[in-house]
Parts: sequence; C-alpha cells; structure tokens
Amino acid sequence: MKEKVETVLNKIRPSLIADGGNVELVDVTDGIVKLKLTGACSGCPMSAMTLKNVIERMLKAEVTEVKQVVSV
Repeated sequence: MKEKVETVLNKIRPSLIADGGNVELVDVTDGIVKLKLTGACSGCPMSAMTLKNVIERMLKAEVTEVKQVVSV
C-alpha cells in the first residue's frame, strides 16, 4: 500500500514544490496515512486544508484502502 500512496503523492508533489514545500510519507498503518509537510508547507496556515482537501481526497479516490490522512 505504501507504493500506491507514494505514486499518488508523486502526482501532488510538483504543486507543493512550486510553492516551496513538499510532503514526506512517514507511515501507513491500518489505512491511516501519516504525512509530514515540509518546507514552506510546514508553516503555512493553509496546510491543514491542503492536507485534508487535496492530499486526503486524492489518496482516498485512488487508494481505496486509505481511511484517513494525518499530519505528524
């Protein structure tokens, strides 16, 4: 499942990198994906929205085993 998650994250990364940030996959356990936003994304006030409205939505749509995405 980690490979599937990484594949989706690789689709999202160019947008994050364009804004000076990135995302790191920390772990996947029981359908819960743990991510770390880095660079400009780590301190951005919109990071929670990016995590839930963009990253979580795309992961759930493309990897059916994903239940939730959390920031660590």
